[in-house]
Amino acid sequence: MSLYEQWKETAYIERTEEEYKEFWGEYLPKEQKVYEYLLENKDVVVEGTVKELADKFQMDVITFVGFLDGINSSLVEEIDLDSLNEDSQIKLSIDFEALYYNMLAAKAEWLYTLEQWDNILSPEKRKEITKTYRRSQMVINENKVGRNEPCPCGSGKKYKKCCLN
Repeated sequence: MSLYEQWKETAYIERTEEEYKEFWGEYLPKEQKVYEYLLENKDVVVEGTVKELADKFQMDVITFVGFLDGINSSLVEEIDLDSLNEDSQIKLSIDFEALYYNMLAAKAEWLYTLEQWDNILSPEKRKEITKTYRRSQMVINENKVGRNEPCPCGSGKKYKKCCLN
């Protein structure tokens, strides 16, 4: 079984609410420390084997693969997670705008509000990315009912005489 499959099996099994809180309560602070390091050292491209980087960030290999799963879509070159083993060489070239956007999408407020972002993206740029994200979440109903069409409520009346008012 690949490291990625082991991560999925570990992270996404059915749990009681208490077990869920315990698992993610242990994982999320570790993840946050890695992001803090990456944001503080934005000009350094982190690279090495999966095992070396897991040790560097004080995680077991499976947990580190979970971190890679989370950051993968924010990398300049995505990693083939299914083919990873402990000796796989990886490189974390991060697209910081994509990372910020993906943190918004994950509703990871504890990550996109880190003070380390101040040295990477200006407040204006963060507002622009947030606005783009919010716009992508809007649902626009393309099926507008005309004033003189039958009302969609099923009353048989014209829309202007029924639900428009």
